[in-house]
Amino acid sequence: MGDMNSPHPSAPDHKDSVASPSNSDPKNSSSDCGDNISSSHHRWDFDGLDPLTFEKHAGKSIPLYQEGHDLICDLSAFFTPESGSVLDIGCSTGRLLKSLVARHAHRKDLKFLGIDQSQTMVEWAESQSNDPRLKWSCEDINTAAVEKHDLIISYYTVQFVPPRLRQELINRLYESLNWGGALILFEKVRGPDARFQDILTQLYTDYKIKQGYGAEEIINKTQSLKGILEPFSSQGNLDLMKRAGFVDITTVQRYLCFEGFLAIK
Repeated sequence: MGDMNSPHPSAPDHKDSVASPSNSDPKNSSSDCGDNISSSHHRWDFDGLDPLTFEKHAGKSIPLYQEGHDLICDLSAFFTPESGSVLDIGCSTGRLLKSLVARHAHRKDLKFLGIDQSQTMVEWAESQSNDPRLKWSCEDINTAAVEKHDLIISYYTVQFVPPRLRQELINRLYESLNWGGALILFEKVRGPDARFQDILTQLYTDYKIKQGYGAEEIINKTQSLKGILEPFSSQGNLDLMKRAGFVDITTVQRYLCFEGFLAIK
């Protein structure tokens, strides 16, 4: 799902923005996070987002967002054997999964499944696709029963999973992969120490300003994600995957505090 300043899981969908109550009552307030997105009670909520607004916001606020989609489509050719299966957790609007389906249009033997816990996102994804190879499911990936797959994708999703549940989730994803299959994990990451974290934070703030976001919007977005978006460092993510059983892991994309990993079982 779904960074967002940061997926989906879940990452992370049919209104112009999240409801925007009056700011006069702190118990019933909202804050402008940019792109006509307001966080009700100053807390980020994927289920209150309009799908098209979400895509626009993600594309602006996550560096190399579309390039990451393109790279995953290229990588998928290595992990889609005959009668293979692809899973996208935190699929949000389903844009990435639909790109994969289009990339493999000639492969009628493949199956694709998108999971997201936002009903709005799943309904939108279903309404925008009619390929019989593509299925959608509205579930919490932390409790969903995951069958065997050859490729599992988490595009800025795990960072939204509570840290106490994260290792168990990666363990389950490892066990759900067929031998030789792969996990593609994209995450916002923390710096390895305080100095690097400070540099990355300042550079990412500069990036958002260049994208047209104002200081108040940037601050509101950051505040809305408190306790919701919890990035690990690059090493922290590597440790999650290694403890799950992955041995062959490499970075396939990196820009500031955003990193994509490829882990092969």
